[in-house]
Amino acid sequence: MDLWIVPMFNVVLVEPQIPPNTGTIGRLCVNLGATLHLIKPLGFDIDDKTVKRAGLDYWHQVDLVLWESFNDFLEVHPIGIRTHMATTKTDRPYWDVRFQKGDYLLFGSETRGLDEKVLLKYPEQCMTIPMGEGGRSLNLGVSVGIVIYEALRQNYEGFRKISIPNRETL
Repeated sequence: MDLWIVPMFNVVLVEPQIPPNTGTIGRLCVNLGATLHLIKPLGFDIDDKTVKRAGLDYWHQVDLVLWESFNDFLEVHPIGIRTHMATTKTDRPYWDVRFQKGDYLLFGSETRGLDEKVLLKYPEQCMTIPMGEGGRSLNLGVSVGIVIYEALRQNYEGFRKISIPNRETL
């Protein structure tokens, strides 16, 4: 991706563990013009067939940035007003967030979530996907999809979308 072009959004996965989730999220990123940031350690090899299979033929198109650690990421992209962290540890629903093009959407690993110390330090940057009392979390790919499509809804004007003609116009 050209350096002067701001990605639609930046999806940041902190220490993801499950390859198909990352592949699915990569596919979402390609289709939305978003950059995918993966923060090590990863629970899989980035060349894992499972990641590529979930990303289908999109994986080679993913605008991918790999980070050695969360601290390395934060040195370049400190948490600020354009950073939004998904967690079950807040009452603020994701639809109350005012997303802007270029925002950073952070999601923790499937097994641990984001570091609670970071969440407590930046409570105003936290958002949640409301869930009923029967569950405790959603699949990471589903969670990213829910949040990023709300962000797209809020920023849809000017979005370069795929155009498929109706059968009637063929």
